[in-house]
Amino acid sequence: MKGQNVGYIRVSSIDQNTARQLDEIELDTTFEDHCSGKNTNRPQLKACLRHLRKGDHLHVHSIDRLARSLKDLQELVEELTNQGVTIQFHKENLTFSGDSNPMHKLMFQMMGAFAEFERSMIRERQREGIAAARKQGRQIGAKPKLTQNQINEIKERLDEGEQKKALALEYGISRQTLYNCLSN
Repeated sequence: MKGQNVGYIRVSSIDQNTARQLDEIELDTTFEDHCSGKNTNRPQLKACLRHLRKGDHLHVHSIDRLARSLKDLQELVEELTNQGVTIQFHKENLTFSGDSNPMHKLMFQMMGAFAEFERSMIRERQREGIAAARKQGRQIGAKPKLTQNQINEIKERLDEGEQKKALALEYGISRQTLYNCLSN
């Protein structure tokens, strides 16, 4: 039974270019995500998995495009091959079907482990960068919407009976932001 040639493409952010992934492969359908591969909770990956049928051939540029976790990667490949879907990782030149050979499985697990390691290193460098920025006194995250003086003023006005909704409007913030500022 000949199925479809289905492509799955993923880049980490909206401004990254997907052109180099699977550009020379003739595909019937393509699913494209612009988000992190840290987990499998990606809209187009879910749509791709729902779309795939027995006899289909899933094309992925490289192992780390499908998943960054070895566990997620193994689960996805096992689930798909059990359904009769063939998966081909073009960069690594690995193909998996129900009858994959042991050498391919070993290579797959090693490459998956490297992808997971790379993800861990990215997080480590991110933590180090944030720590260095804080040490230099740089602002991390969004700047506070209100100064401490404004928060103190709002608290006094609330004690006098003014409404939170009116104060939030006056200071140009949402009520949730007002509640957050008051709880700190």
